Amino acid sequence: MAGNNNSRTMRINLKVWRQKDRNAGGSLVDYSLDTVSPDMSFLEMIDVLNEKLIGKNEEPIAFAHDCREGICGSCAMVIDGEPHGPQTGTTTCQLHMRTFSDGDTIVVEPFRAKAFPVLKDLVTDRSALDRIQAAGGYVTVATGNAPDGNAIPIGKNIADLAMDAAACIQCGACVAACRNGSAMLFVSAKVSQFALLPQGQAERERRVSRMVWQMDEEDFGSCTNMGSCAAACPKEIKVENIARMNREYGKAMLFGHEAKQAVED
Repeated sequence: MAGNNNSRTMRINLKVWRQKDRNAGGSLVDYSLDTVSPDMSFLEMIDVLNEKLIGKNEEPIAFAHDCREGICGSCAMVIDGEPHGPQTGTTTCQLHMRTFSDGDTIVVEPFRAKAFPVLKDLVTDRSALDRIQAAGGYVTVATGNAPDGNAIPIGKNIADLAMDAAACIQCGACVAACRNGSAMLFVSAKVSQFALLPQGQAERERRVSRMVWQMDEEDFGSCTNMGSCAAACPKEIKVENIARMNREYGKAMLFGHEAKQAVED
């Protein structure tokens, strides 16, 4: 059971998914650490384990990371069955070992989804999300000096909604949390951040058509309407964005923007 631990060091037992490559089978392997500081981040704890493995001439655990500041979203791990672990609004790199208790057994796995093949150990290929975003294209604006901030007045409530959607870091936790492996929360956040603002209107229908078509091409599942995606999101993206995206897509179809045609244009 997770909880605060005031002891100087902790003993942590780990069951970590090990897989040689995308074509090999994998399994959970048992490890233990006796001197884990409660102030360590989860990734620092994995670093300590890898140093121990390297010292024994064993293959270290492969895992993805970059900023370690909760910004990039690459630290994608399923911890005790929950993407990014038990704390809400938290990425794996921001999760600290004081969340757990001395003697806990923690199961660590990669993000599980058909569209996220495991490359090695805890590393998955999440480039499908990049392709969806690329399919949406760009906002058409004139190049040159930055326009004055007050040139296009935008109501605070709309600006806040757009900024909340733009907070998505494309980590894929929503996909890993969904029993169908749906990417609807991710796609809806990317659609919403532009659909809400006047700068995003020119390509509004084309953008949502392209992104939904690409999402289907990448073999993501359908939305379960259970909200597990929003519950797992480290940036707390609202599930209301999915409803907005469905409305945007319906309008695009109404105005004749066939999804596949939009991608090929």
